[in-house]
Amino acid sequence: MPALPPGVVLPVVTAPARVLSEPCREVDPVDPAVVQLAADLLATMAVSPGCVGLAANQVGEPLRMFSLDVGAHPKARTCHGVYVLCNPVVTSATRNEKSREGCMSVPDFTGDVKRASRLTVDGVLPVTGERVTIVTDAFEARALQHEIDHLDGLLFLDRVADARAIHPRRTYL
Repeated sequence: MPALPPGVVLPVVTAPARVLSEPCREVDPVDPAVVQLAADLLATMAVSPGCVGLAANQVGEPLRMFSLDVGAHPKARTCHGVYVLCNPVVTSATRNEKSREGCMSVPDFTGDVKRASRLTVDGVLPVTGERVTIVTDAFEARALQHEIDHLDGLLFLDRVADARAIHPRRTYL
């Protein structure tokens, strides 16, 4: 990941905020405002317990970019480290599996969502504008799809099969 300026922790938007249900617009990954937002996404994610990804629209910016870091998650098999990806596009997705998901923008619920467990995503890194391809599986594949859904104006609740697949979020002391 290229060097970013210091980030600012931003408030996270929760459903039913309109910005979460509208498709986001593409960004210029070398634009200084985009570079700063990349740093802000990482800073906000870092202070949010259990957070593995954060899309720009979750902090009120309807832009096609997100941060991701599944390294500390026990279900992660493949991990590409900490990164921000701009203008991502899924180019391959296979082997659907159902698993439980949560989201900072839906703080009171989790849901059972079927997603591809093998995934290829093309995108662009902020700062350098370098094009990258991420080939991954398991939990990182799920997290990538979850964040890309945000950029398309979808929440995990839009992907559950029915109301029985939505569960109150457990809190652990």
